[in-house]
Amino acid sequence: MCFYGCRYWIAPMRQRVLPVMFVLASLPWLPLSAVAEEGLPSPGGEVLLSISGNIDFPNVGGEARFDREMLMAIAPTEIRTRTPWHQDSGRYEGPLFREVLAAAGVRSERVRVRALNDYEAEIPVAELHDYDVILAMSRDGSPVQIREFGPLFVLYPFDDHPELLNETVRFRSVWHVVHIYAP
Repeated sequence: MCFYGCRYWIAPMRQRVLPVMFVLASLPWLPLSAVAEEGLPSPGGEVLLSISGNIDFPNVGGEARFDREMLMAIAPTEIRTRTPWHQDSGRYEGPLFREVLAAAGVRSERVRVRALNDYEAEIPVAELHDYDVILAMSRDGSPVQIREFGPLFVLYPFDDHPELLNETVRFRSVWHVVHIYAP
């Protein structure tokens, strides 16, 4: 359906879209998936996360690899919540999990998240669209250390959604995340 008349919209589309794409690509708040045509950049620092499997935008071999700076550039989000593992509430920051998957071009209905100790949990991608789940990288302004669930921790907004306080979600809340596989 053409809202503005097909001739007006379709014929000069290239003339309008290309300048808009350059402007959008320069905005830091956009997820990396918005500039997918240029490809996912290679990490410049220590790789914190790798994603493999059914992905469209690998940057190192067949994987999408991310360092801290790359992850924090993808939809940075803050969650204030208590967790089943902490007595007090905390302010957690990190990228939206679904946007990290979009940046890698994940084409799967579920992903397997693996921790440093090889613990794995399967998470339905639809759930990541139902809730603002983040890959927590900092707590109360400080980077999450390995001894404190870091460097990446799958964090659900427990206080905003009490229905998430169940055994299934606790098992999906993987900490020490290092790899995601999209079957």
